[in-house]
Amino acid sequence: MTDVFGDLVGQDEAVAMLRRAAASAAALLRAPVTVLAGGHDDLDALAEEYDGDPAPAPADPGAGMTHAWIFTGPPGSGRSVAARAFAAALECVHGTGCGSCPGCHTTLTGTHADVRLVVPEGLSIGVNEMRALVLRAASAPSGGRWQIVIIEDADRLTEAAGNALLKAIEEPPPRTVFLLCAPSTHPDDISVTIRSRCRVVPLRQPPPAAVAEVLVRRDGVAPDVAEWAAAAAQGHVGRARRLARDPEARQRRDAVLAVPRRLTGVGAAFDAASALIEAAEAEAAASVAEIDEAERTALQTALGAGGTGRGAAGAMRGAAGQLKDLEKRQKSRATRAQRDALDRALVDLAGFYRDAIVMALRAPVAPVHTDTASLAGAGAQKWDAEGSLRRLEAVLECRAAIEANVKPRIAVEAMMLALWRG
Repeated sequence: MTDVFGDLVGQDEAVAMLRRAAASAAALLRAPVTVLAGGHDDLDALAEEYDGDPAPAPADPGAGMTHAWIFTGPPGSGRSVAARAFAAALECVHGTGCGSCPGCHTTLTGTHADVRLVVPEGLSIGVNEMRALVLRAASAPSGGRWQIVIIEDADRLTEAAGNALLKAIEEPPPRTVFLLCAPSTHPDDISVTIRSRCRVVPLRQPPPAAVAEVLVRRDGVAPDVAEWAAAAAQGHVGRARRLARDPEARQRRDAVLAVPRRLTGVGAAFDAASALIEAAEAEAAASVAEIDEAERTALQTALGAGGTGRGAAGAMRGAAGQLKDLEKRQKSRATRAQRDALDRALVDLAGFYRDAIVMALRAPVAPVHTDTASLAGAGAQKWDAEGSLRRLEAVLECRAAIEANVKPRIAVEAMMLALWRG
């Protein structure tokens, strides 16, 4: 790896902003102690003064750096990748994000003592978890640089958790930096008060050509496969990598794209809905099974399972509560995994109807799913542009309903009936 930003695909403007901020942070650490003593109010003032300048002035340490950031962008744009890369640049011993020093390496591998990563496994991030995180983040960095908190999917913060985070952002310790990742700065994704105290780093959907280039260069994927996967993934780097390297992921996608021709009646619509739900459940179960088993085994071992010493049996009898808490967390993670798997299927299906609209309008735009272009063309002739648009809207409404906690089976069945009726 040449530097920490090497995996951030197609985000040149964001990378330039983060490089300047990392350089300013390094200058701040080299500045006299009196500069740091003012805390993050001084950082914010310097950041505002810096905005719009081509580069931070050497005599103005801290310009371009602030204590709270929000990384926004569509799924697959690299929000969490950007946050981790920026954290590594801040912890870099050279202040550049070199990618090879201990600070960069430990941050990117998740072992740095001063970088805490919050990845929600369930449907939300609760207030107790956030309070514990804020308490730990208030300590001084052990490595002498920055105490960093990265919160992936910050849009899953409960209201109480958001309030706990807000208080920490309003009165941050001098060396603590908060990096939040969210789809957008809309109030549905992040509270207005938190947004007002953060600098926003907007990321865009990477162009397919940039994604394909990364797959070829970094993962050794054949160029033709990389181009197909990048287009089919609609700019989602992780999804493109799975499609290029995982035959089972390609089979699941093929099954989703076969849905339109299966909708021949009411019964077929309900059958298609059941098949889609069951496929998402199976994919989710496979993705979490190994983690669940490892967690359960580790907890049982820690509680004395298999022990023969005095009190071992009594210790296991008293462990029922902890095992029940673990099962609750694992069930929440499984629900989240099911919804994520279902959402990926819905995105593929939306791409199919988007292709039908493009072909109905004879727009000079490349299809998302090149391997089902003929089927989309047949659909365009049968439904015309208006009918294809109604079907695309049905898929998008299904995604919105599931996000609003409608039961997935009910939402998918309603979608399938809408797709059949047109």
